[in-house]
Amino acid sequence: MARLACPYLAAEVDLTAERETHIAEHHPDLLPEHRHRLAETLANPDLVRRSTRLSNVHLFSRWFDTIKSGKHVVVVVLSESTPTARHWVVTAYLARRLAEGGAEWQRN
Repeated sequence: MARLACPYLAAEVDLTAERETHIAEHHPDLLPEHRHRLAETLANPDLVRRSTRLSNVHLFSRWFDTIKSGKHVVVVVLSESTPTARHWVVTAYLARRLAEGGAEWQRN
């Protein structure tokens, strides 16, 4: 299991082997080639949105010109508060455009 720094959450985010396998199988354009971009996105996102379906899920995104002529890396993080705070990657993917939705935080 990898632990990725996330200053926005003031915590580390877990990336389990099972979730990494899921991402590689469902989004092979992202993993394994761009694995390091997950950590970069969590450490320094362009935008953080709250999920419209689940209030304890954040979508971190960052634009990279160097991925397929320009793509957003989106990392979906679930935060559990009980019994102890834990944050873990549910999935991650590449997107040309981001879905509509309210921004919780955006880089100026």
